[in-house]
Amino acid sequence: MTANLPLGRRSALALAATLAAAPVRAQAWPTRPVRLVVPFPPGGPADAIGRILGERLAEIWGQPVVIDNRGGAGGNIGADIVAKAVPDGHTLLLAASSHVQGAALYRRLAFDPIQDFTPITQVAYYSLVVVVHPSVPAMNLRDLEALMRANPGQVTVTSAGVGTPTHLTAELFRIRAGLEFTHVPFQGAAPAHTALLAGQVQAMFHNPVLAVPAVQAGRLRALATTGAARAAALPEIPTLAESGYPGFDAGTWYAVLGPAGIPAPVVAKIDTDLRRVVALPVVKDRFAAQSLETRDLGPEALATLMRDELESWGALIQRLNIRQD
Repeated sequence: MTANLPLGRRSALALAATLAAAPVRAQAWPTRPVRLVVPFPPGGPADAIGRILGERLAEIWGQPVVIDNRGGAGGNIGADIVAKAVPDGHTLLLAASSHVQGAALYRRLAFDPIQDFTPITQVAYYSLVVVVHPSVPAMNLRDLEALMRANPGQVTVTSAGVGTPTHLTAELFRIRAGLEFTHVPFQGAAPAHTALLAGQVQAMFHNPVLAVPAVQAGRLRALATTGAARAAALPEIPTLAESGYPGFDAGTWYAVLGPAGIPAPVVAKIDTDLRRVVALPVVKDRFAAQSLETRDLGPEALATLMRDELESWGALIQRLNIRQD
């Protein structure tokens, strides 16, 4: 029948059919197991987030959500896998904020952290915790500042490695405060944590997953947190903004991304279902047990956040002249 119609009319009908089919494709998705690539080793915050989300999403989608841990190169190995995946929504990435920092840190990346990905939903966030060993004579952030000013370059601040959020946030504070300290990087948060507990180093801008239990046990002392608001896990501890650094806001976020080009109806479904999951009280409680806070930032706001942080962290990394091969 349509063969006898003018070409323009046939094109219009074809376009209408395509648009009408879009909601159907979204309703039918997923048609097979969904692979959620976690670009970090098992046992850390990203792995915990991925497994908590995966359990609930599998119930909604009627398909398994397979957690695929692909650690290495600061998350770049896993990100590269997703960047090259078929953009049908069946391969997703649980990215951390280091995903955008890597664009400035690494000399050679096989992907563009913005252009090669579809932003879907920010799902979690945590503030870093400024902690010191109990032997350090600092009961609050002002005390730590005074100690650093009186002993330029003598206070040791550890991190999970050069260019990691625990390092970059400490450097951001150092620049804002006009202070000097000695940076002692380790290969990962766990060995840095061990050295801090042993008193081999004095301070750290630490992730709360390891810091909060140590603070609660009296093995570390918390002085401040780095987010815009007080951390839910340590509500009695002031923020850096409250401690004399207005506007200081440097936490770590986690978000679900996909390869570039995922159809809009599929993106909308994944976003809707992720927001539904992170709103569940049981998920909020499980995140809180990991010292994490839930977030539900959608695709457009997440895209803006990623671009803004690429610019701001990139400027800091360039100023510090930090590069990774």
